[in-house]
Amino acid sequence: MDFLKKLFQLKPRVPKIDVAKRFELIGRVGQGSMSKVWRARDFASGRIVALKLLDIEKTKRLEARFGKLVKPSEGEIAMGLRHPNIVKTLEHGLTTNNEQFLVMEFVEGSSLSFFIEMQHEVLVKNRLRLAIELGEAIEYFHRKNWIHRDICPRNVLIDTEGHIKLIDFGLVVPNTPPFQAPGNRTGTANYMAPELIKRQRTDQRIDVFSYAVTLFEMYSGRLPWDAAATLETILQHINAPPQDIRILCKGIDETVAETIMKGLSLYPDNRWQRVTDMLVPLREVLEKQSHQ
Repeated sequence: MDFLKKLFQLKPRVPKIDVAKRFELIGRVGQGSMSKVWRARDFASGRIVALKLLDIEKTKRLEARFGKLVKPSEGEIAMGLRHPNIVKTLEHGLTTNNEQFLVMEFVEGSSLSFFIEMQHEVLVKNRLRLAIELGEAIEYFHRKNWIHRDICPRNVLIDTEGHIKLIDFGLVVPNTPPFQAPGNRTGTANYMAPELIKRQRTDQRIDVFSYAVTLFEMYSGRLPWDAAATLETILQHINAPPQDIRILCKGIDETVAETIMKGLSLYPDNRWQRVTDMLVPLREVLEKQSHQ
């Protein structure tokens, strides 16, 4: 709990910003369920940035799900993250309209979901390296004692240099018992772990599951189970074993296949217990391939 105490220590009040006076909004680059993201010119620094504005009412509804627990804001969480495969947040605060905002580095690139849908050459030629980069971002995130809760291709960018950037920390919670308690069900439905869908106790292993689903999709171009529109239909089919990636991806390295399939285990205790452990065999395969 020490990291939470530090996080919530009294900080000097930061003046609210007037978006229209501080930024030139060049164009919309993204919109999530709770926010809008703009490519913008920051008049204060002169640089091009990504400006994220959180919807006030939707943010309030999310925070209300946690009852009396005080959930750290996305800006507070993001400001503490410094990793080459995680988008860098430069500033956060409130606008004069009382919207939470984040100023982030602007990443030239496209979402991982786009690369998967197109089976883009960058993805096809670099699947294992990209998989490891994403895993290293999650590994770092977990060492910071957070649960991401929304690992999926939509929340991952591949930049113009061909490297991973993990984004979007709106659903993140501390990896502590109060926030692991059963009940809160948030995330992207087709990537949610069974225990999360069933409103059971959760921990960082839900991110292990979502990571494995993402890797399955990176290699096969499809989900381990048939895509479903609602949590109820997902619950019906998630009680069955996932499709075997070896059938969908002829010639996939056996160790990579085994690693992904173990990450998809329906029971948390049968899964990789840490992303760190999951990365070990993936790195070994990449090392072996580099010497072939």
